[in-house]
This record gives sequence, structure tokens and C-alpha cells, in this order.
Amino acid sequence: MEKGQKGIITIDSVASGGDGVGRIDGMAVFVPHVCRGDVAEVTIYKVKSGCAYGTVTKFLKLSPYRRKDFCDVADCCGGCDFAHMDYEEQLRVKRQIVVDALMRIGGFVNVNVGDILAAPRPERYRNKMVFPFDRNEEGKIMGGFYAPGSHTLVPLTDCRQGDEAVSRWLAAAVAYLEETHTTLYNEHTHRGAARRLFIRLAEGTREAMVVLSANTKKLKQPELLVEKLLAVDTTYQLKSIMLNIHTEADNLLLGPKNKVLFGQDYIEDVLGELRFSIAAHSFYQINASQTERLYQTALSLAEVSDKDTVLDLYCGIGTISLFAARQAAQVFGVEIVPQAIENAKENARRNGIDNAEFILGSAETIAPQLAKCGVSPSIVFLDPPRKGADEATLDAVIAMHPEKIVYVSCNPATLARDAKYLYAQGYQLKEAIPADMFPNTSHVETVVLLQRQNT
Repeated sequence: MEKGQKGIITIDSVASGGDGVGRIDGMAVFVPHVCRGDVAEVTIYKVKSGCAYGTVTKFLKLSPYRRKDFCDVADCCGGCDFAHMDYEEQLRVKRQIVVDALMRIGGFVNVNVGDILAAPRPERYRNKMVFPFDRNEEGKIMGGFYAPGSHTLVPLTDCRQGDEAVSRWLAAAVAYLEETHTTLYNEHTHRGAARRLFIRLAEGTREAMVVLSANTKKLKQPELLVEKLLAVDTTYQLKSIMLNIHTEADNLLLGPKNKVLFGQDYIEDVLGELRFSIAAHSFYQINASQTERLYQTALSLAEVSDKDTVLDLYCGIGTISLFAARQAAQVFGVEIVPQAIENAKENARRNGIDNAEFILGSAETIAPQLAKCGVSPSIVFLDPPRKGADEATLDAVIAMHPEKIVYVSCNPATLARDAKYLYAQGYQLKEAIPADMFPNTSHVETVVLLQRQNT
């Protein structure tokens, strides 16, 4: 097979990255924006050892699982790579992605993977959205999302993943930038001011935060930005407007410092019976209606009792920790982000919880220290970033000999890798439950229970 070659393909399955998979002359070909059952002519644009990558030239037969009119820019925007699939097919594909990862990467056989937890609201569910800025051909400022694998901006006037208020605040920010002639940051020259707009929503309290990230310590007419944002008509109450000072030449979403322009530097949300303070830099699940179900599933698998000591690694603002603390004897939470740890401590005080201790530091540093100090949790929660947990963290957890490890993951591949490592050290994978935290995308959250053998 060669680059530029055309062929007819029938899509048999969908891979973990969201691409459909079929075969041409026996070779696996990965194709974006297709469904199981699509038949199409494709043009090959890349060939590797054992597989190739192609794009659709024309469809010859459309899949019965395909839907239309979800979003006008779904095919070119990098935000929703499953927007073309009906929701039931999305759920089937995501559960299969988890099964395949645990079998292929983890080496597990006959894995007990439960039904996926479907989202009660598959649209307008995101409580955090980030919009970079750029200029169009006429020189007008626009906000939107990057096209897949590029920094080419796809402008958005509305995004069906977030509340309508989000797009209105984006429009207000763009109007401010235009009116004040604020320059835009150039990632090649590292000059220019405005980088992106960061928006957080708290669905339980209807509070909101808007942050303008910029390569400057001072904005032009900041009071005008506040005025335009506050003038937006929405059901959310804007509690926090901030300038994020991001002067480093990196690709992080936010710089390290925030300056309050209006209100306060946090918003509050309610999950279950608990109230949480959330800062701009804090990790917080982006789908409020699914988050409580996810955590209750994790707690149900752990079967936390008043005799248990719990260790929550990568604890963020203490969500899982504080849910567990209502049932456990003692909880330790570990997190590397200073503001998140401060939020976690405040959240414990706010909710009257005195059996949770929060420790600032990386999981790979603090976990071994706790093990050496004789901390012996019976249950460990792991909720790492997409890269998964490193071996130092896993080794420290193993050295503590917990009866149960409950692993919450947004990446089936690293989950399977880490579960395989823990299995080799005596932990049996008892159950896996996928949860659709990210409808219309190929991402899937999974909770697994690993239990120490012979306990």
C-alpha cells in the first residue's frame, strides 16, 4: 500500500482514538469520522508497518448508526470526534474500547466489564471550556477550538457541549479584545497578549468563573471586560472574573498566577450532600450530572466501612476523599497542585469533616514516604491524569498492602497497563465499570476494582 492510493473500505469497528477501522488488501486502515457499517472510498495519506491511515473521499453506503446535524463544524473541529454517531452506538463503542484495552494491553481474559453508565444529558454537559483566540482572514478576532492535530482555529458561535452562556461570554470577551485593540499571543514569537478564555460552571449552585489568560500582567481597561461579561444574560451568576498571568512560553492552559478583576478567586458547587470550593487551577470532573454517579460507583466497589483507612492519590480538591470520609475511619488525600490542596482543606472544614488529612506533593513522592512512615490503608483510590500512575507510585501502594485498590481512569490504555502491573504483584481485577463522562467524544472514564488475592 502506498501514500495516495485509493480503495474501498467497510468499517468494522472503532479504535480507542476514535478512528474507524477496516481493511484494504488485508491491511488495517484507520479512518476518522466514520461509523461501524460505513462503506467508503478512502485515500491513503500515511503508511506504517502493519497499518495505514486514510480519509474519506466519498461514502458509498452510510451506516445505520450515523446521525446528522449535531453540529455544523463537527467534521473540522477537534472537540467532538463522535458527533456523527448516534448515542447508543457511542456507548457500545466506548464499552468495547475498555474491553479491548484490558484484554490487549492488560492481558486479562474474561474481564468482568459492566454496562456503561450512560450520561443523563448527552449535550451541554461540560462545566469547563477553554477557547483559544486567533484572527480570521479579515483580521477579526475569533474564539473557538483547534482542528484535530493542528493549531488552526475553528471559530464557534455556539458549542453544544457547553451551556449557551459559555458562548455568550466568549462573544463578550472577543468584543472587549476588539474594542481595546488587545493583541493576540503568537506562540512562535511569544509576543502579544490575549491567549485564551477559560470558563468554569458550577451546575449545583449556578455559579460561574471566567478567566482571560494573557501574556501580560496588566490588561487594557479591565473594567470594560468586567462590564461586558456581567452584561451577558444567563441563568448563571458570575462570581469570579480573573486575569490569568501566563507569560511563560509553554502550552499550559493557564499560567501560575491569577489576578481577581471582579468577585473572588473561586466558585462553589454541590455534589450530593457536600459543598466544594473550586479554583481555576483545581481539577474537577467536567460532567456534573455524571460525577456523583462515578464517585458513588467507586465507593460502592470499595465498600468503605468505619474500620477502613483510605488513601486517595491524585485527590484534586478532595471530592472522592470527602465522600469516602463520611464512611471511613481516616482518609489521607495527596495532590500536587497547591491551590487544590487548599481547596480540599477548606472543603473538609466547610462540610464539617475532621477525619480527612490532605498532603501537598506528587503521588510518586508522598506515597513512598507514607509507606515508610507505616501508613497502612485498607483501601487506595487512584485517579491519575491520562498518563496513568508511574511505577514508583504503584510500588509504594503495593508496599502498603491494601486489601482493595479502586482505580479511576480517563485513559483505558494506561489503566490496562497499570492494572497489569498490579496484577503481577498479586491484585486481581474483579470488576470494571465504564462511565460516559464525555458524550460525543471518544473519551471514556472507567472505574476498576483490584483486590489483593488471598484476602
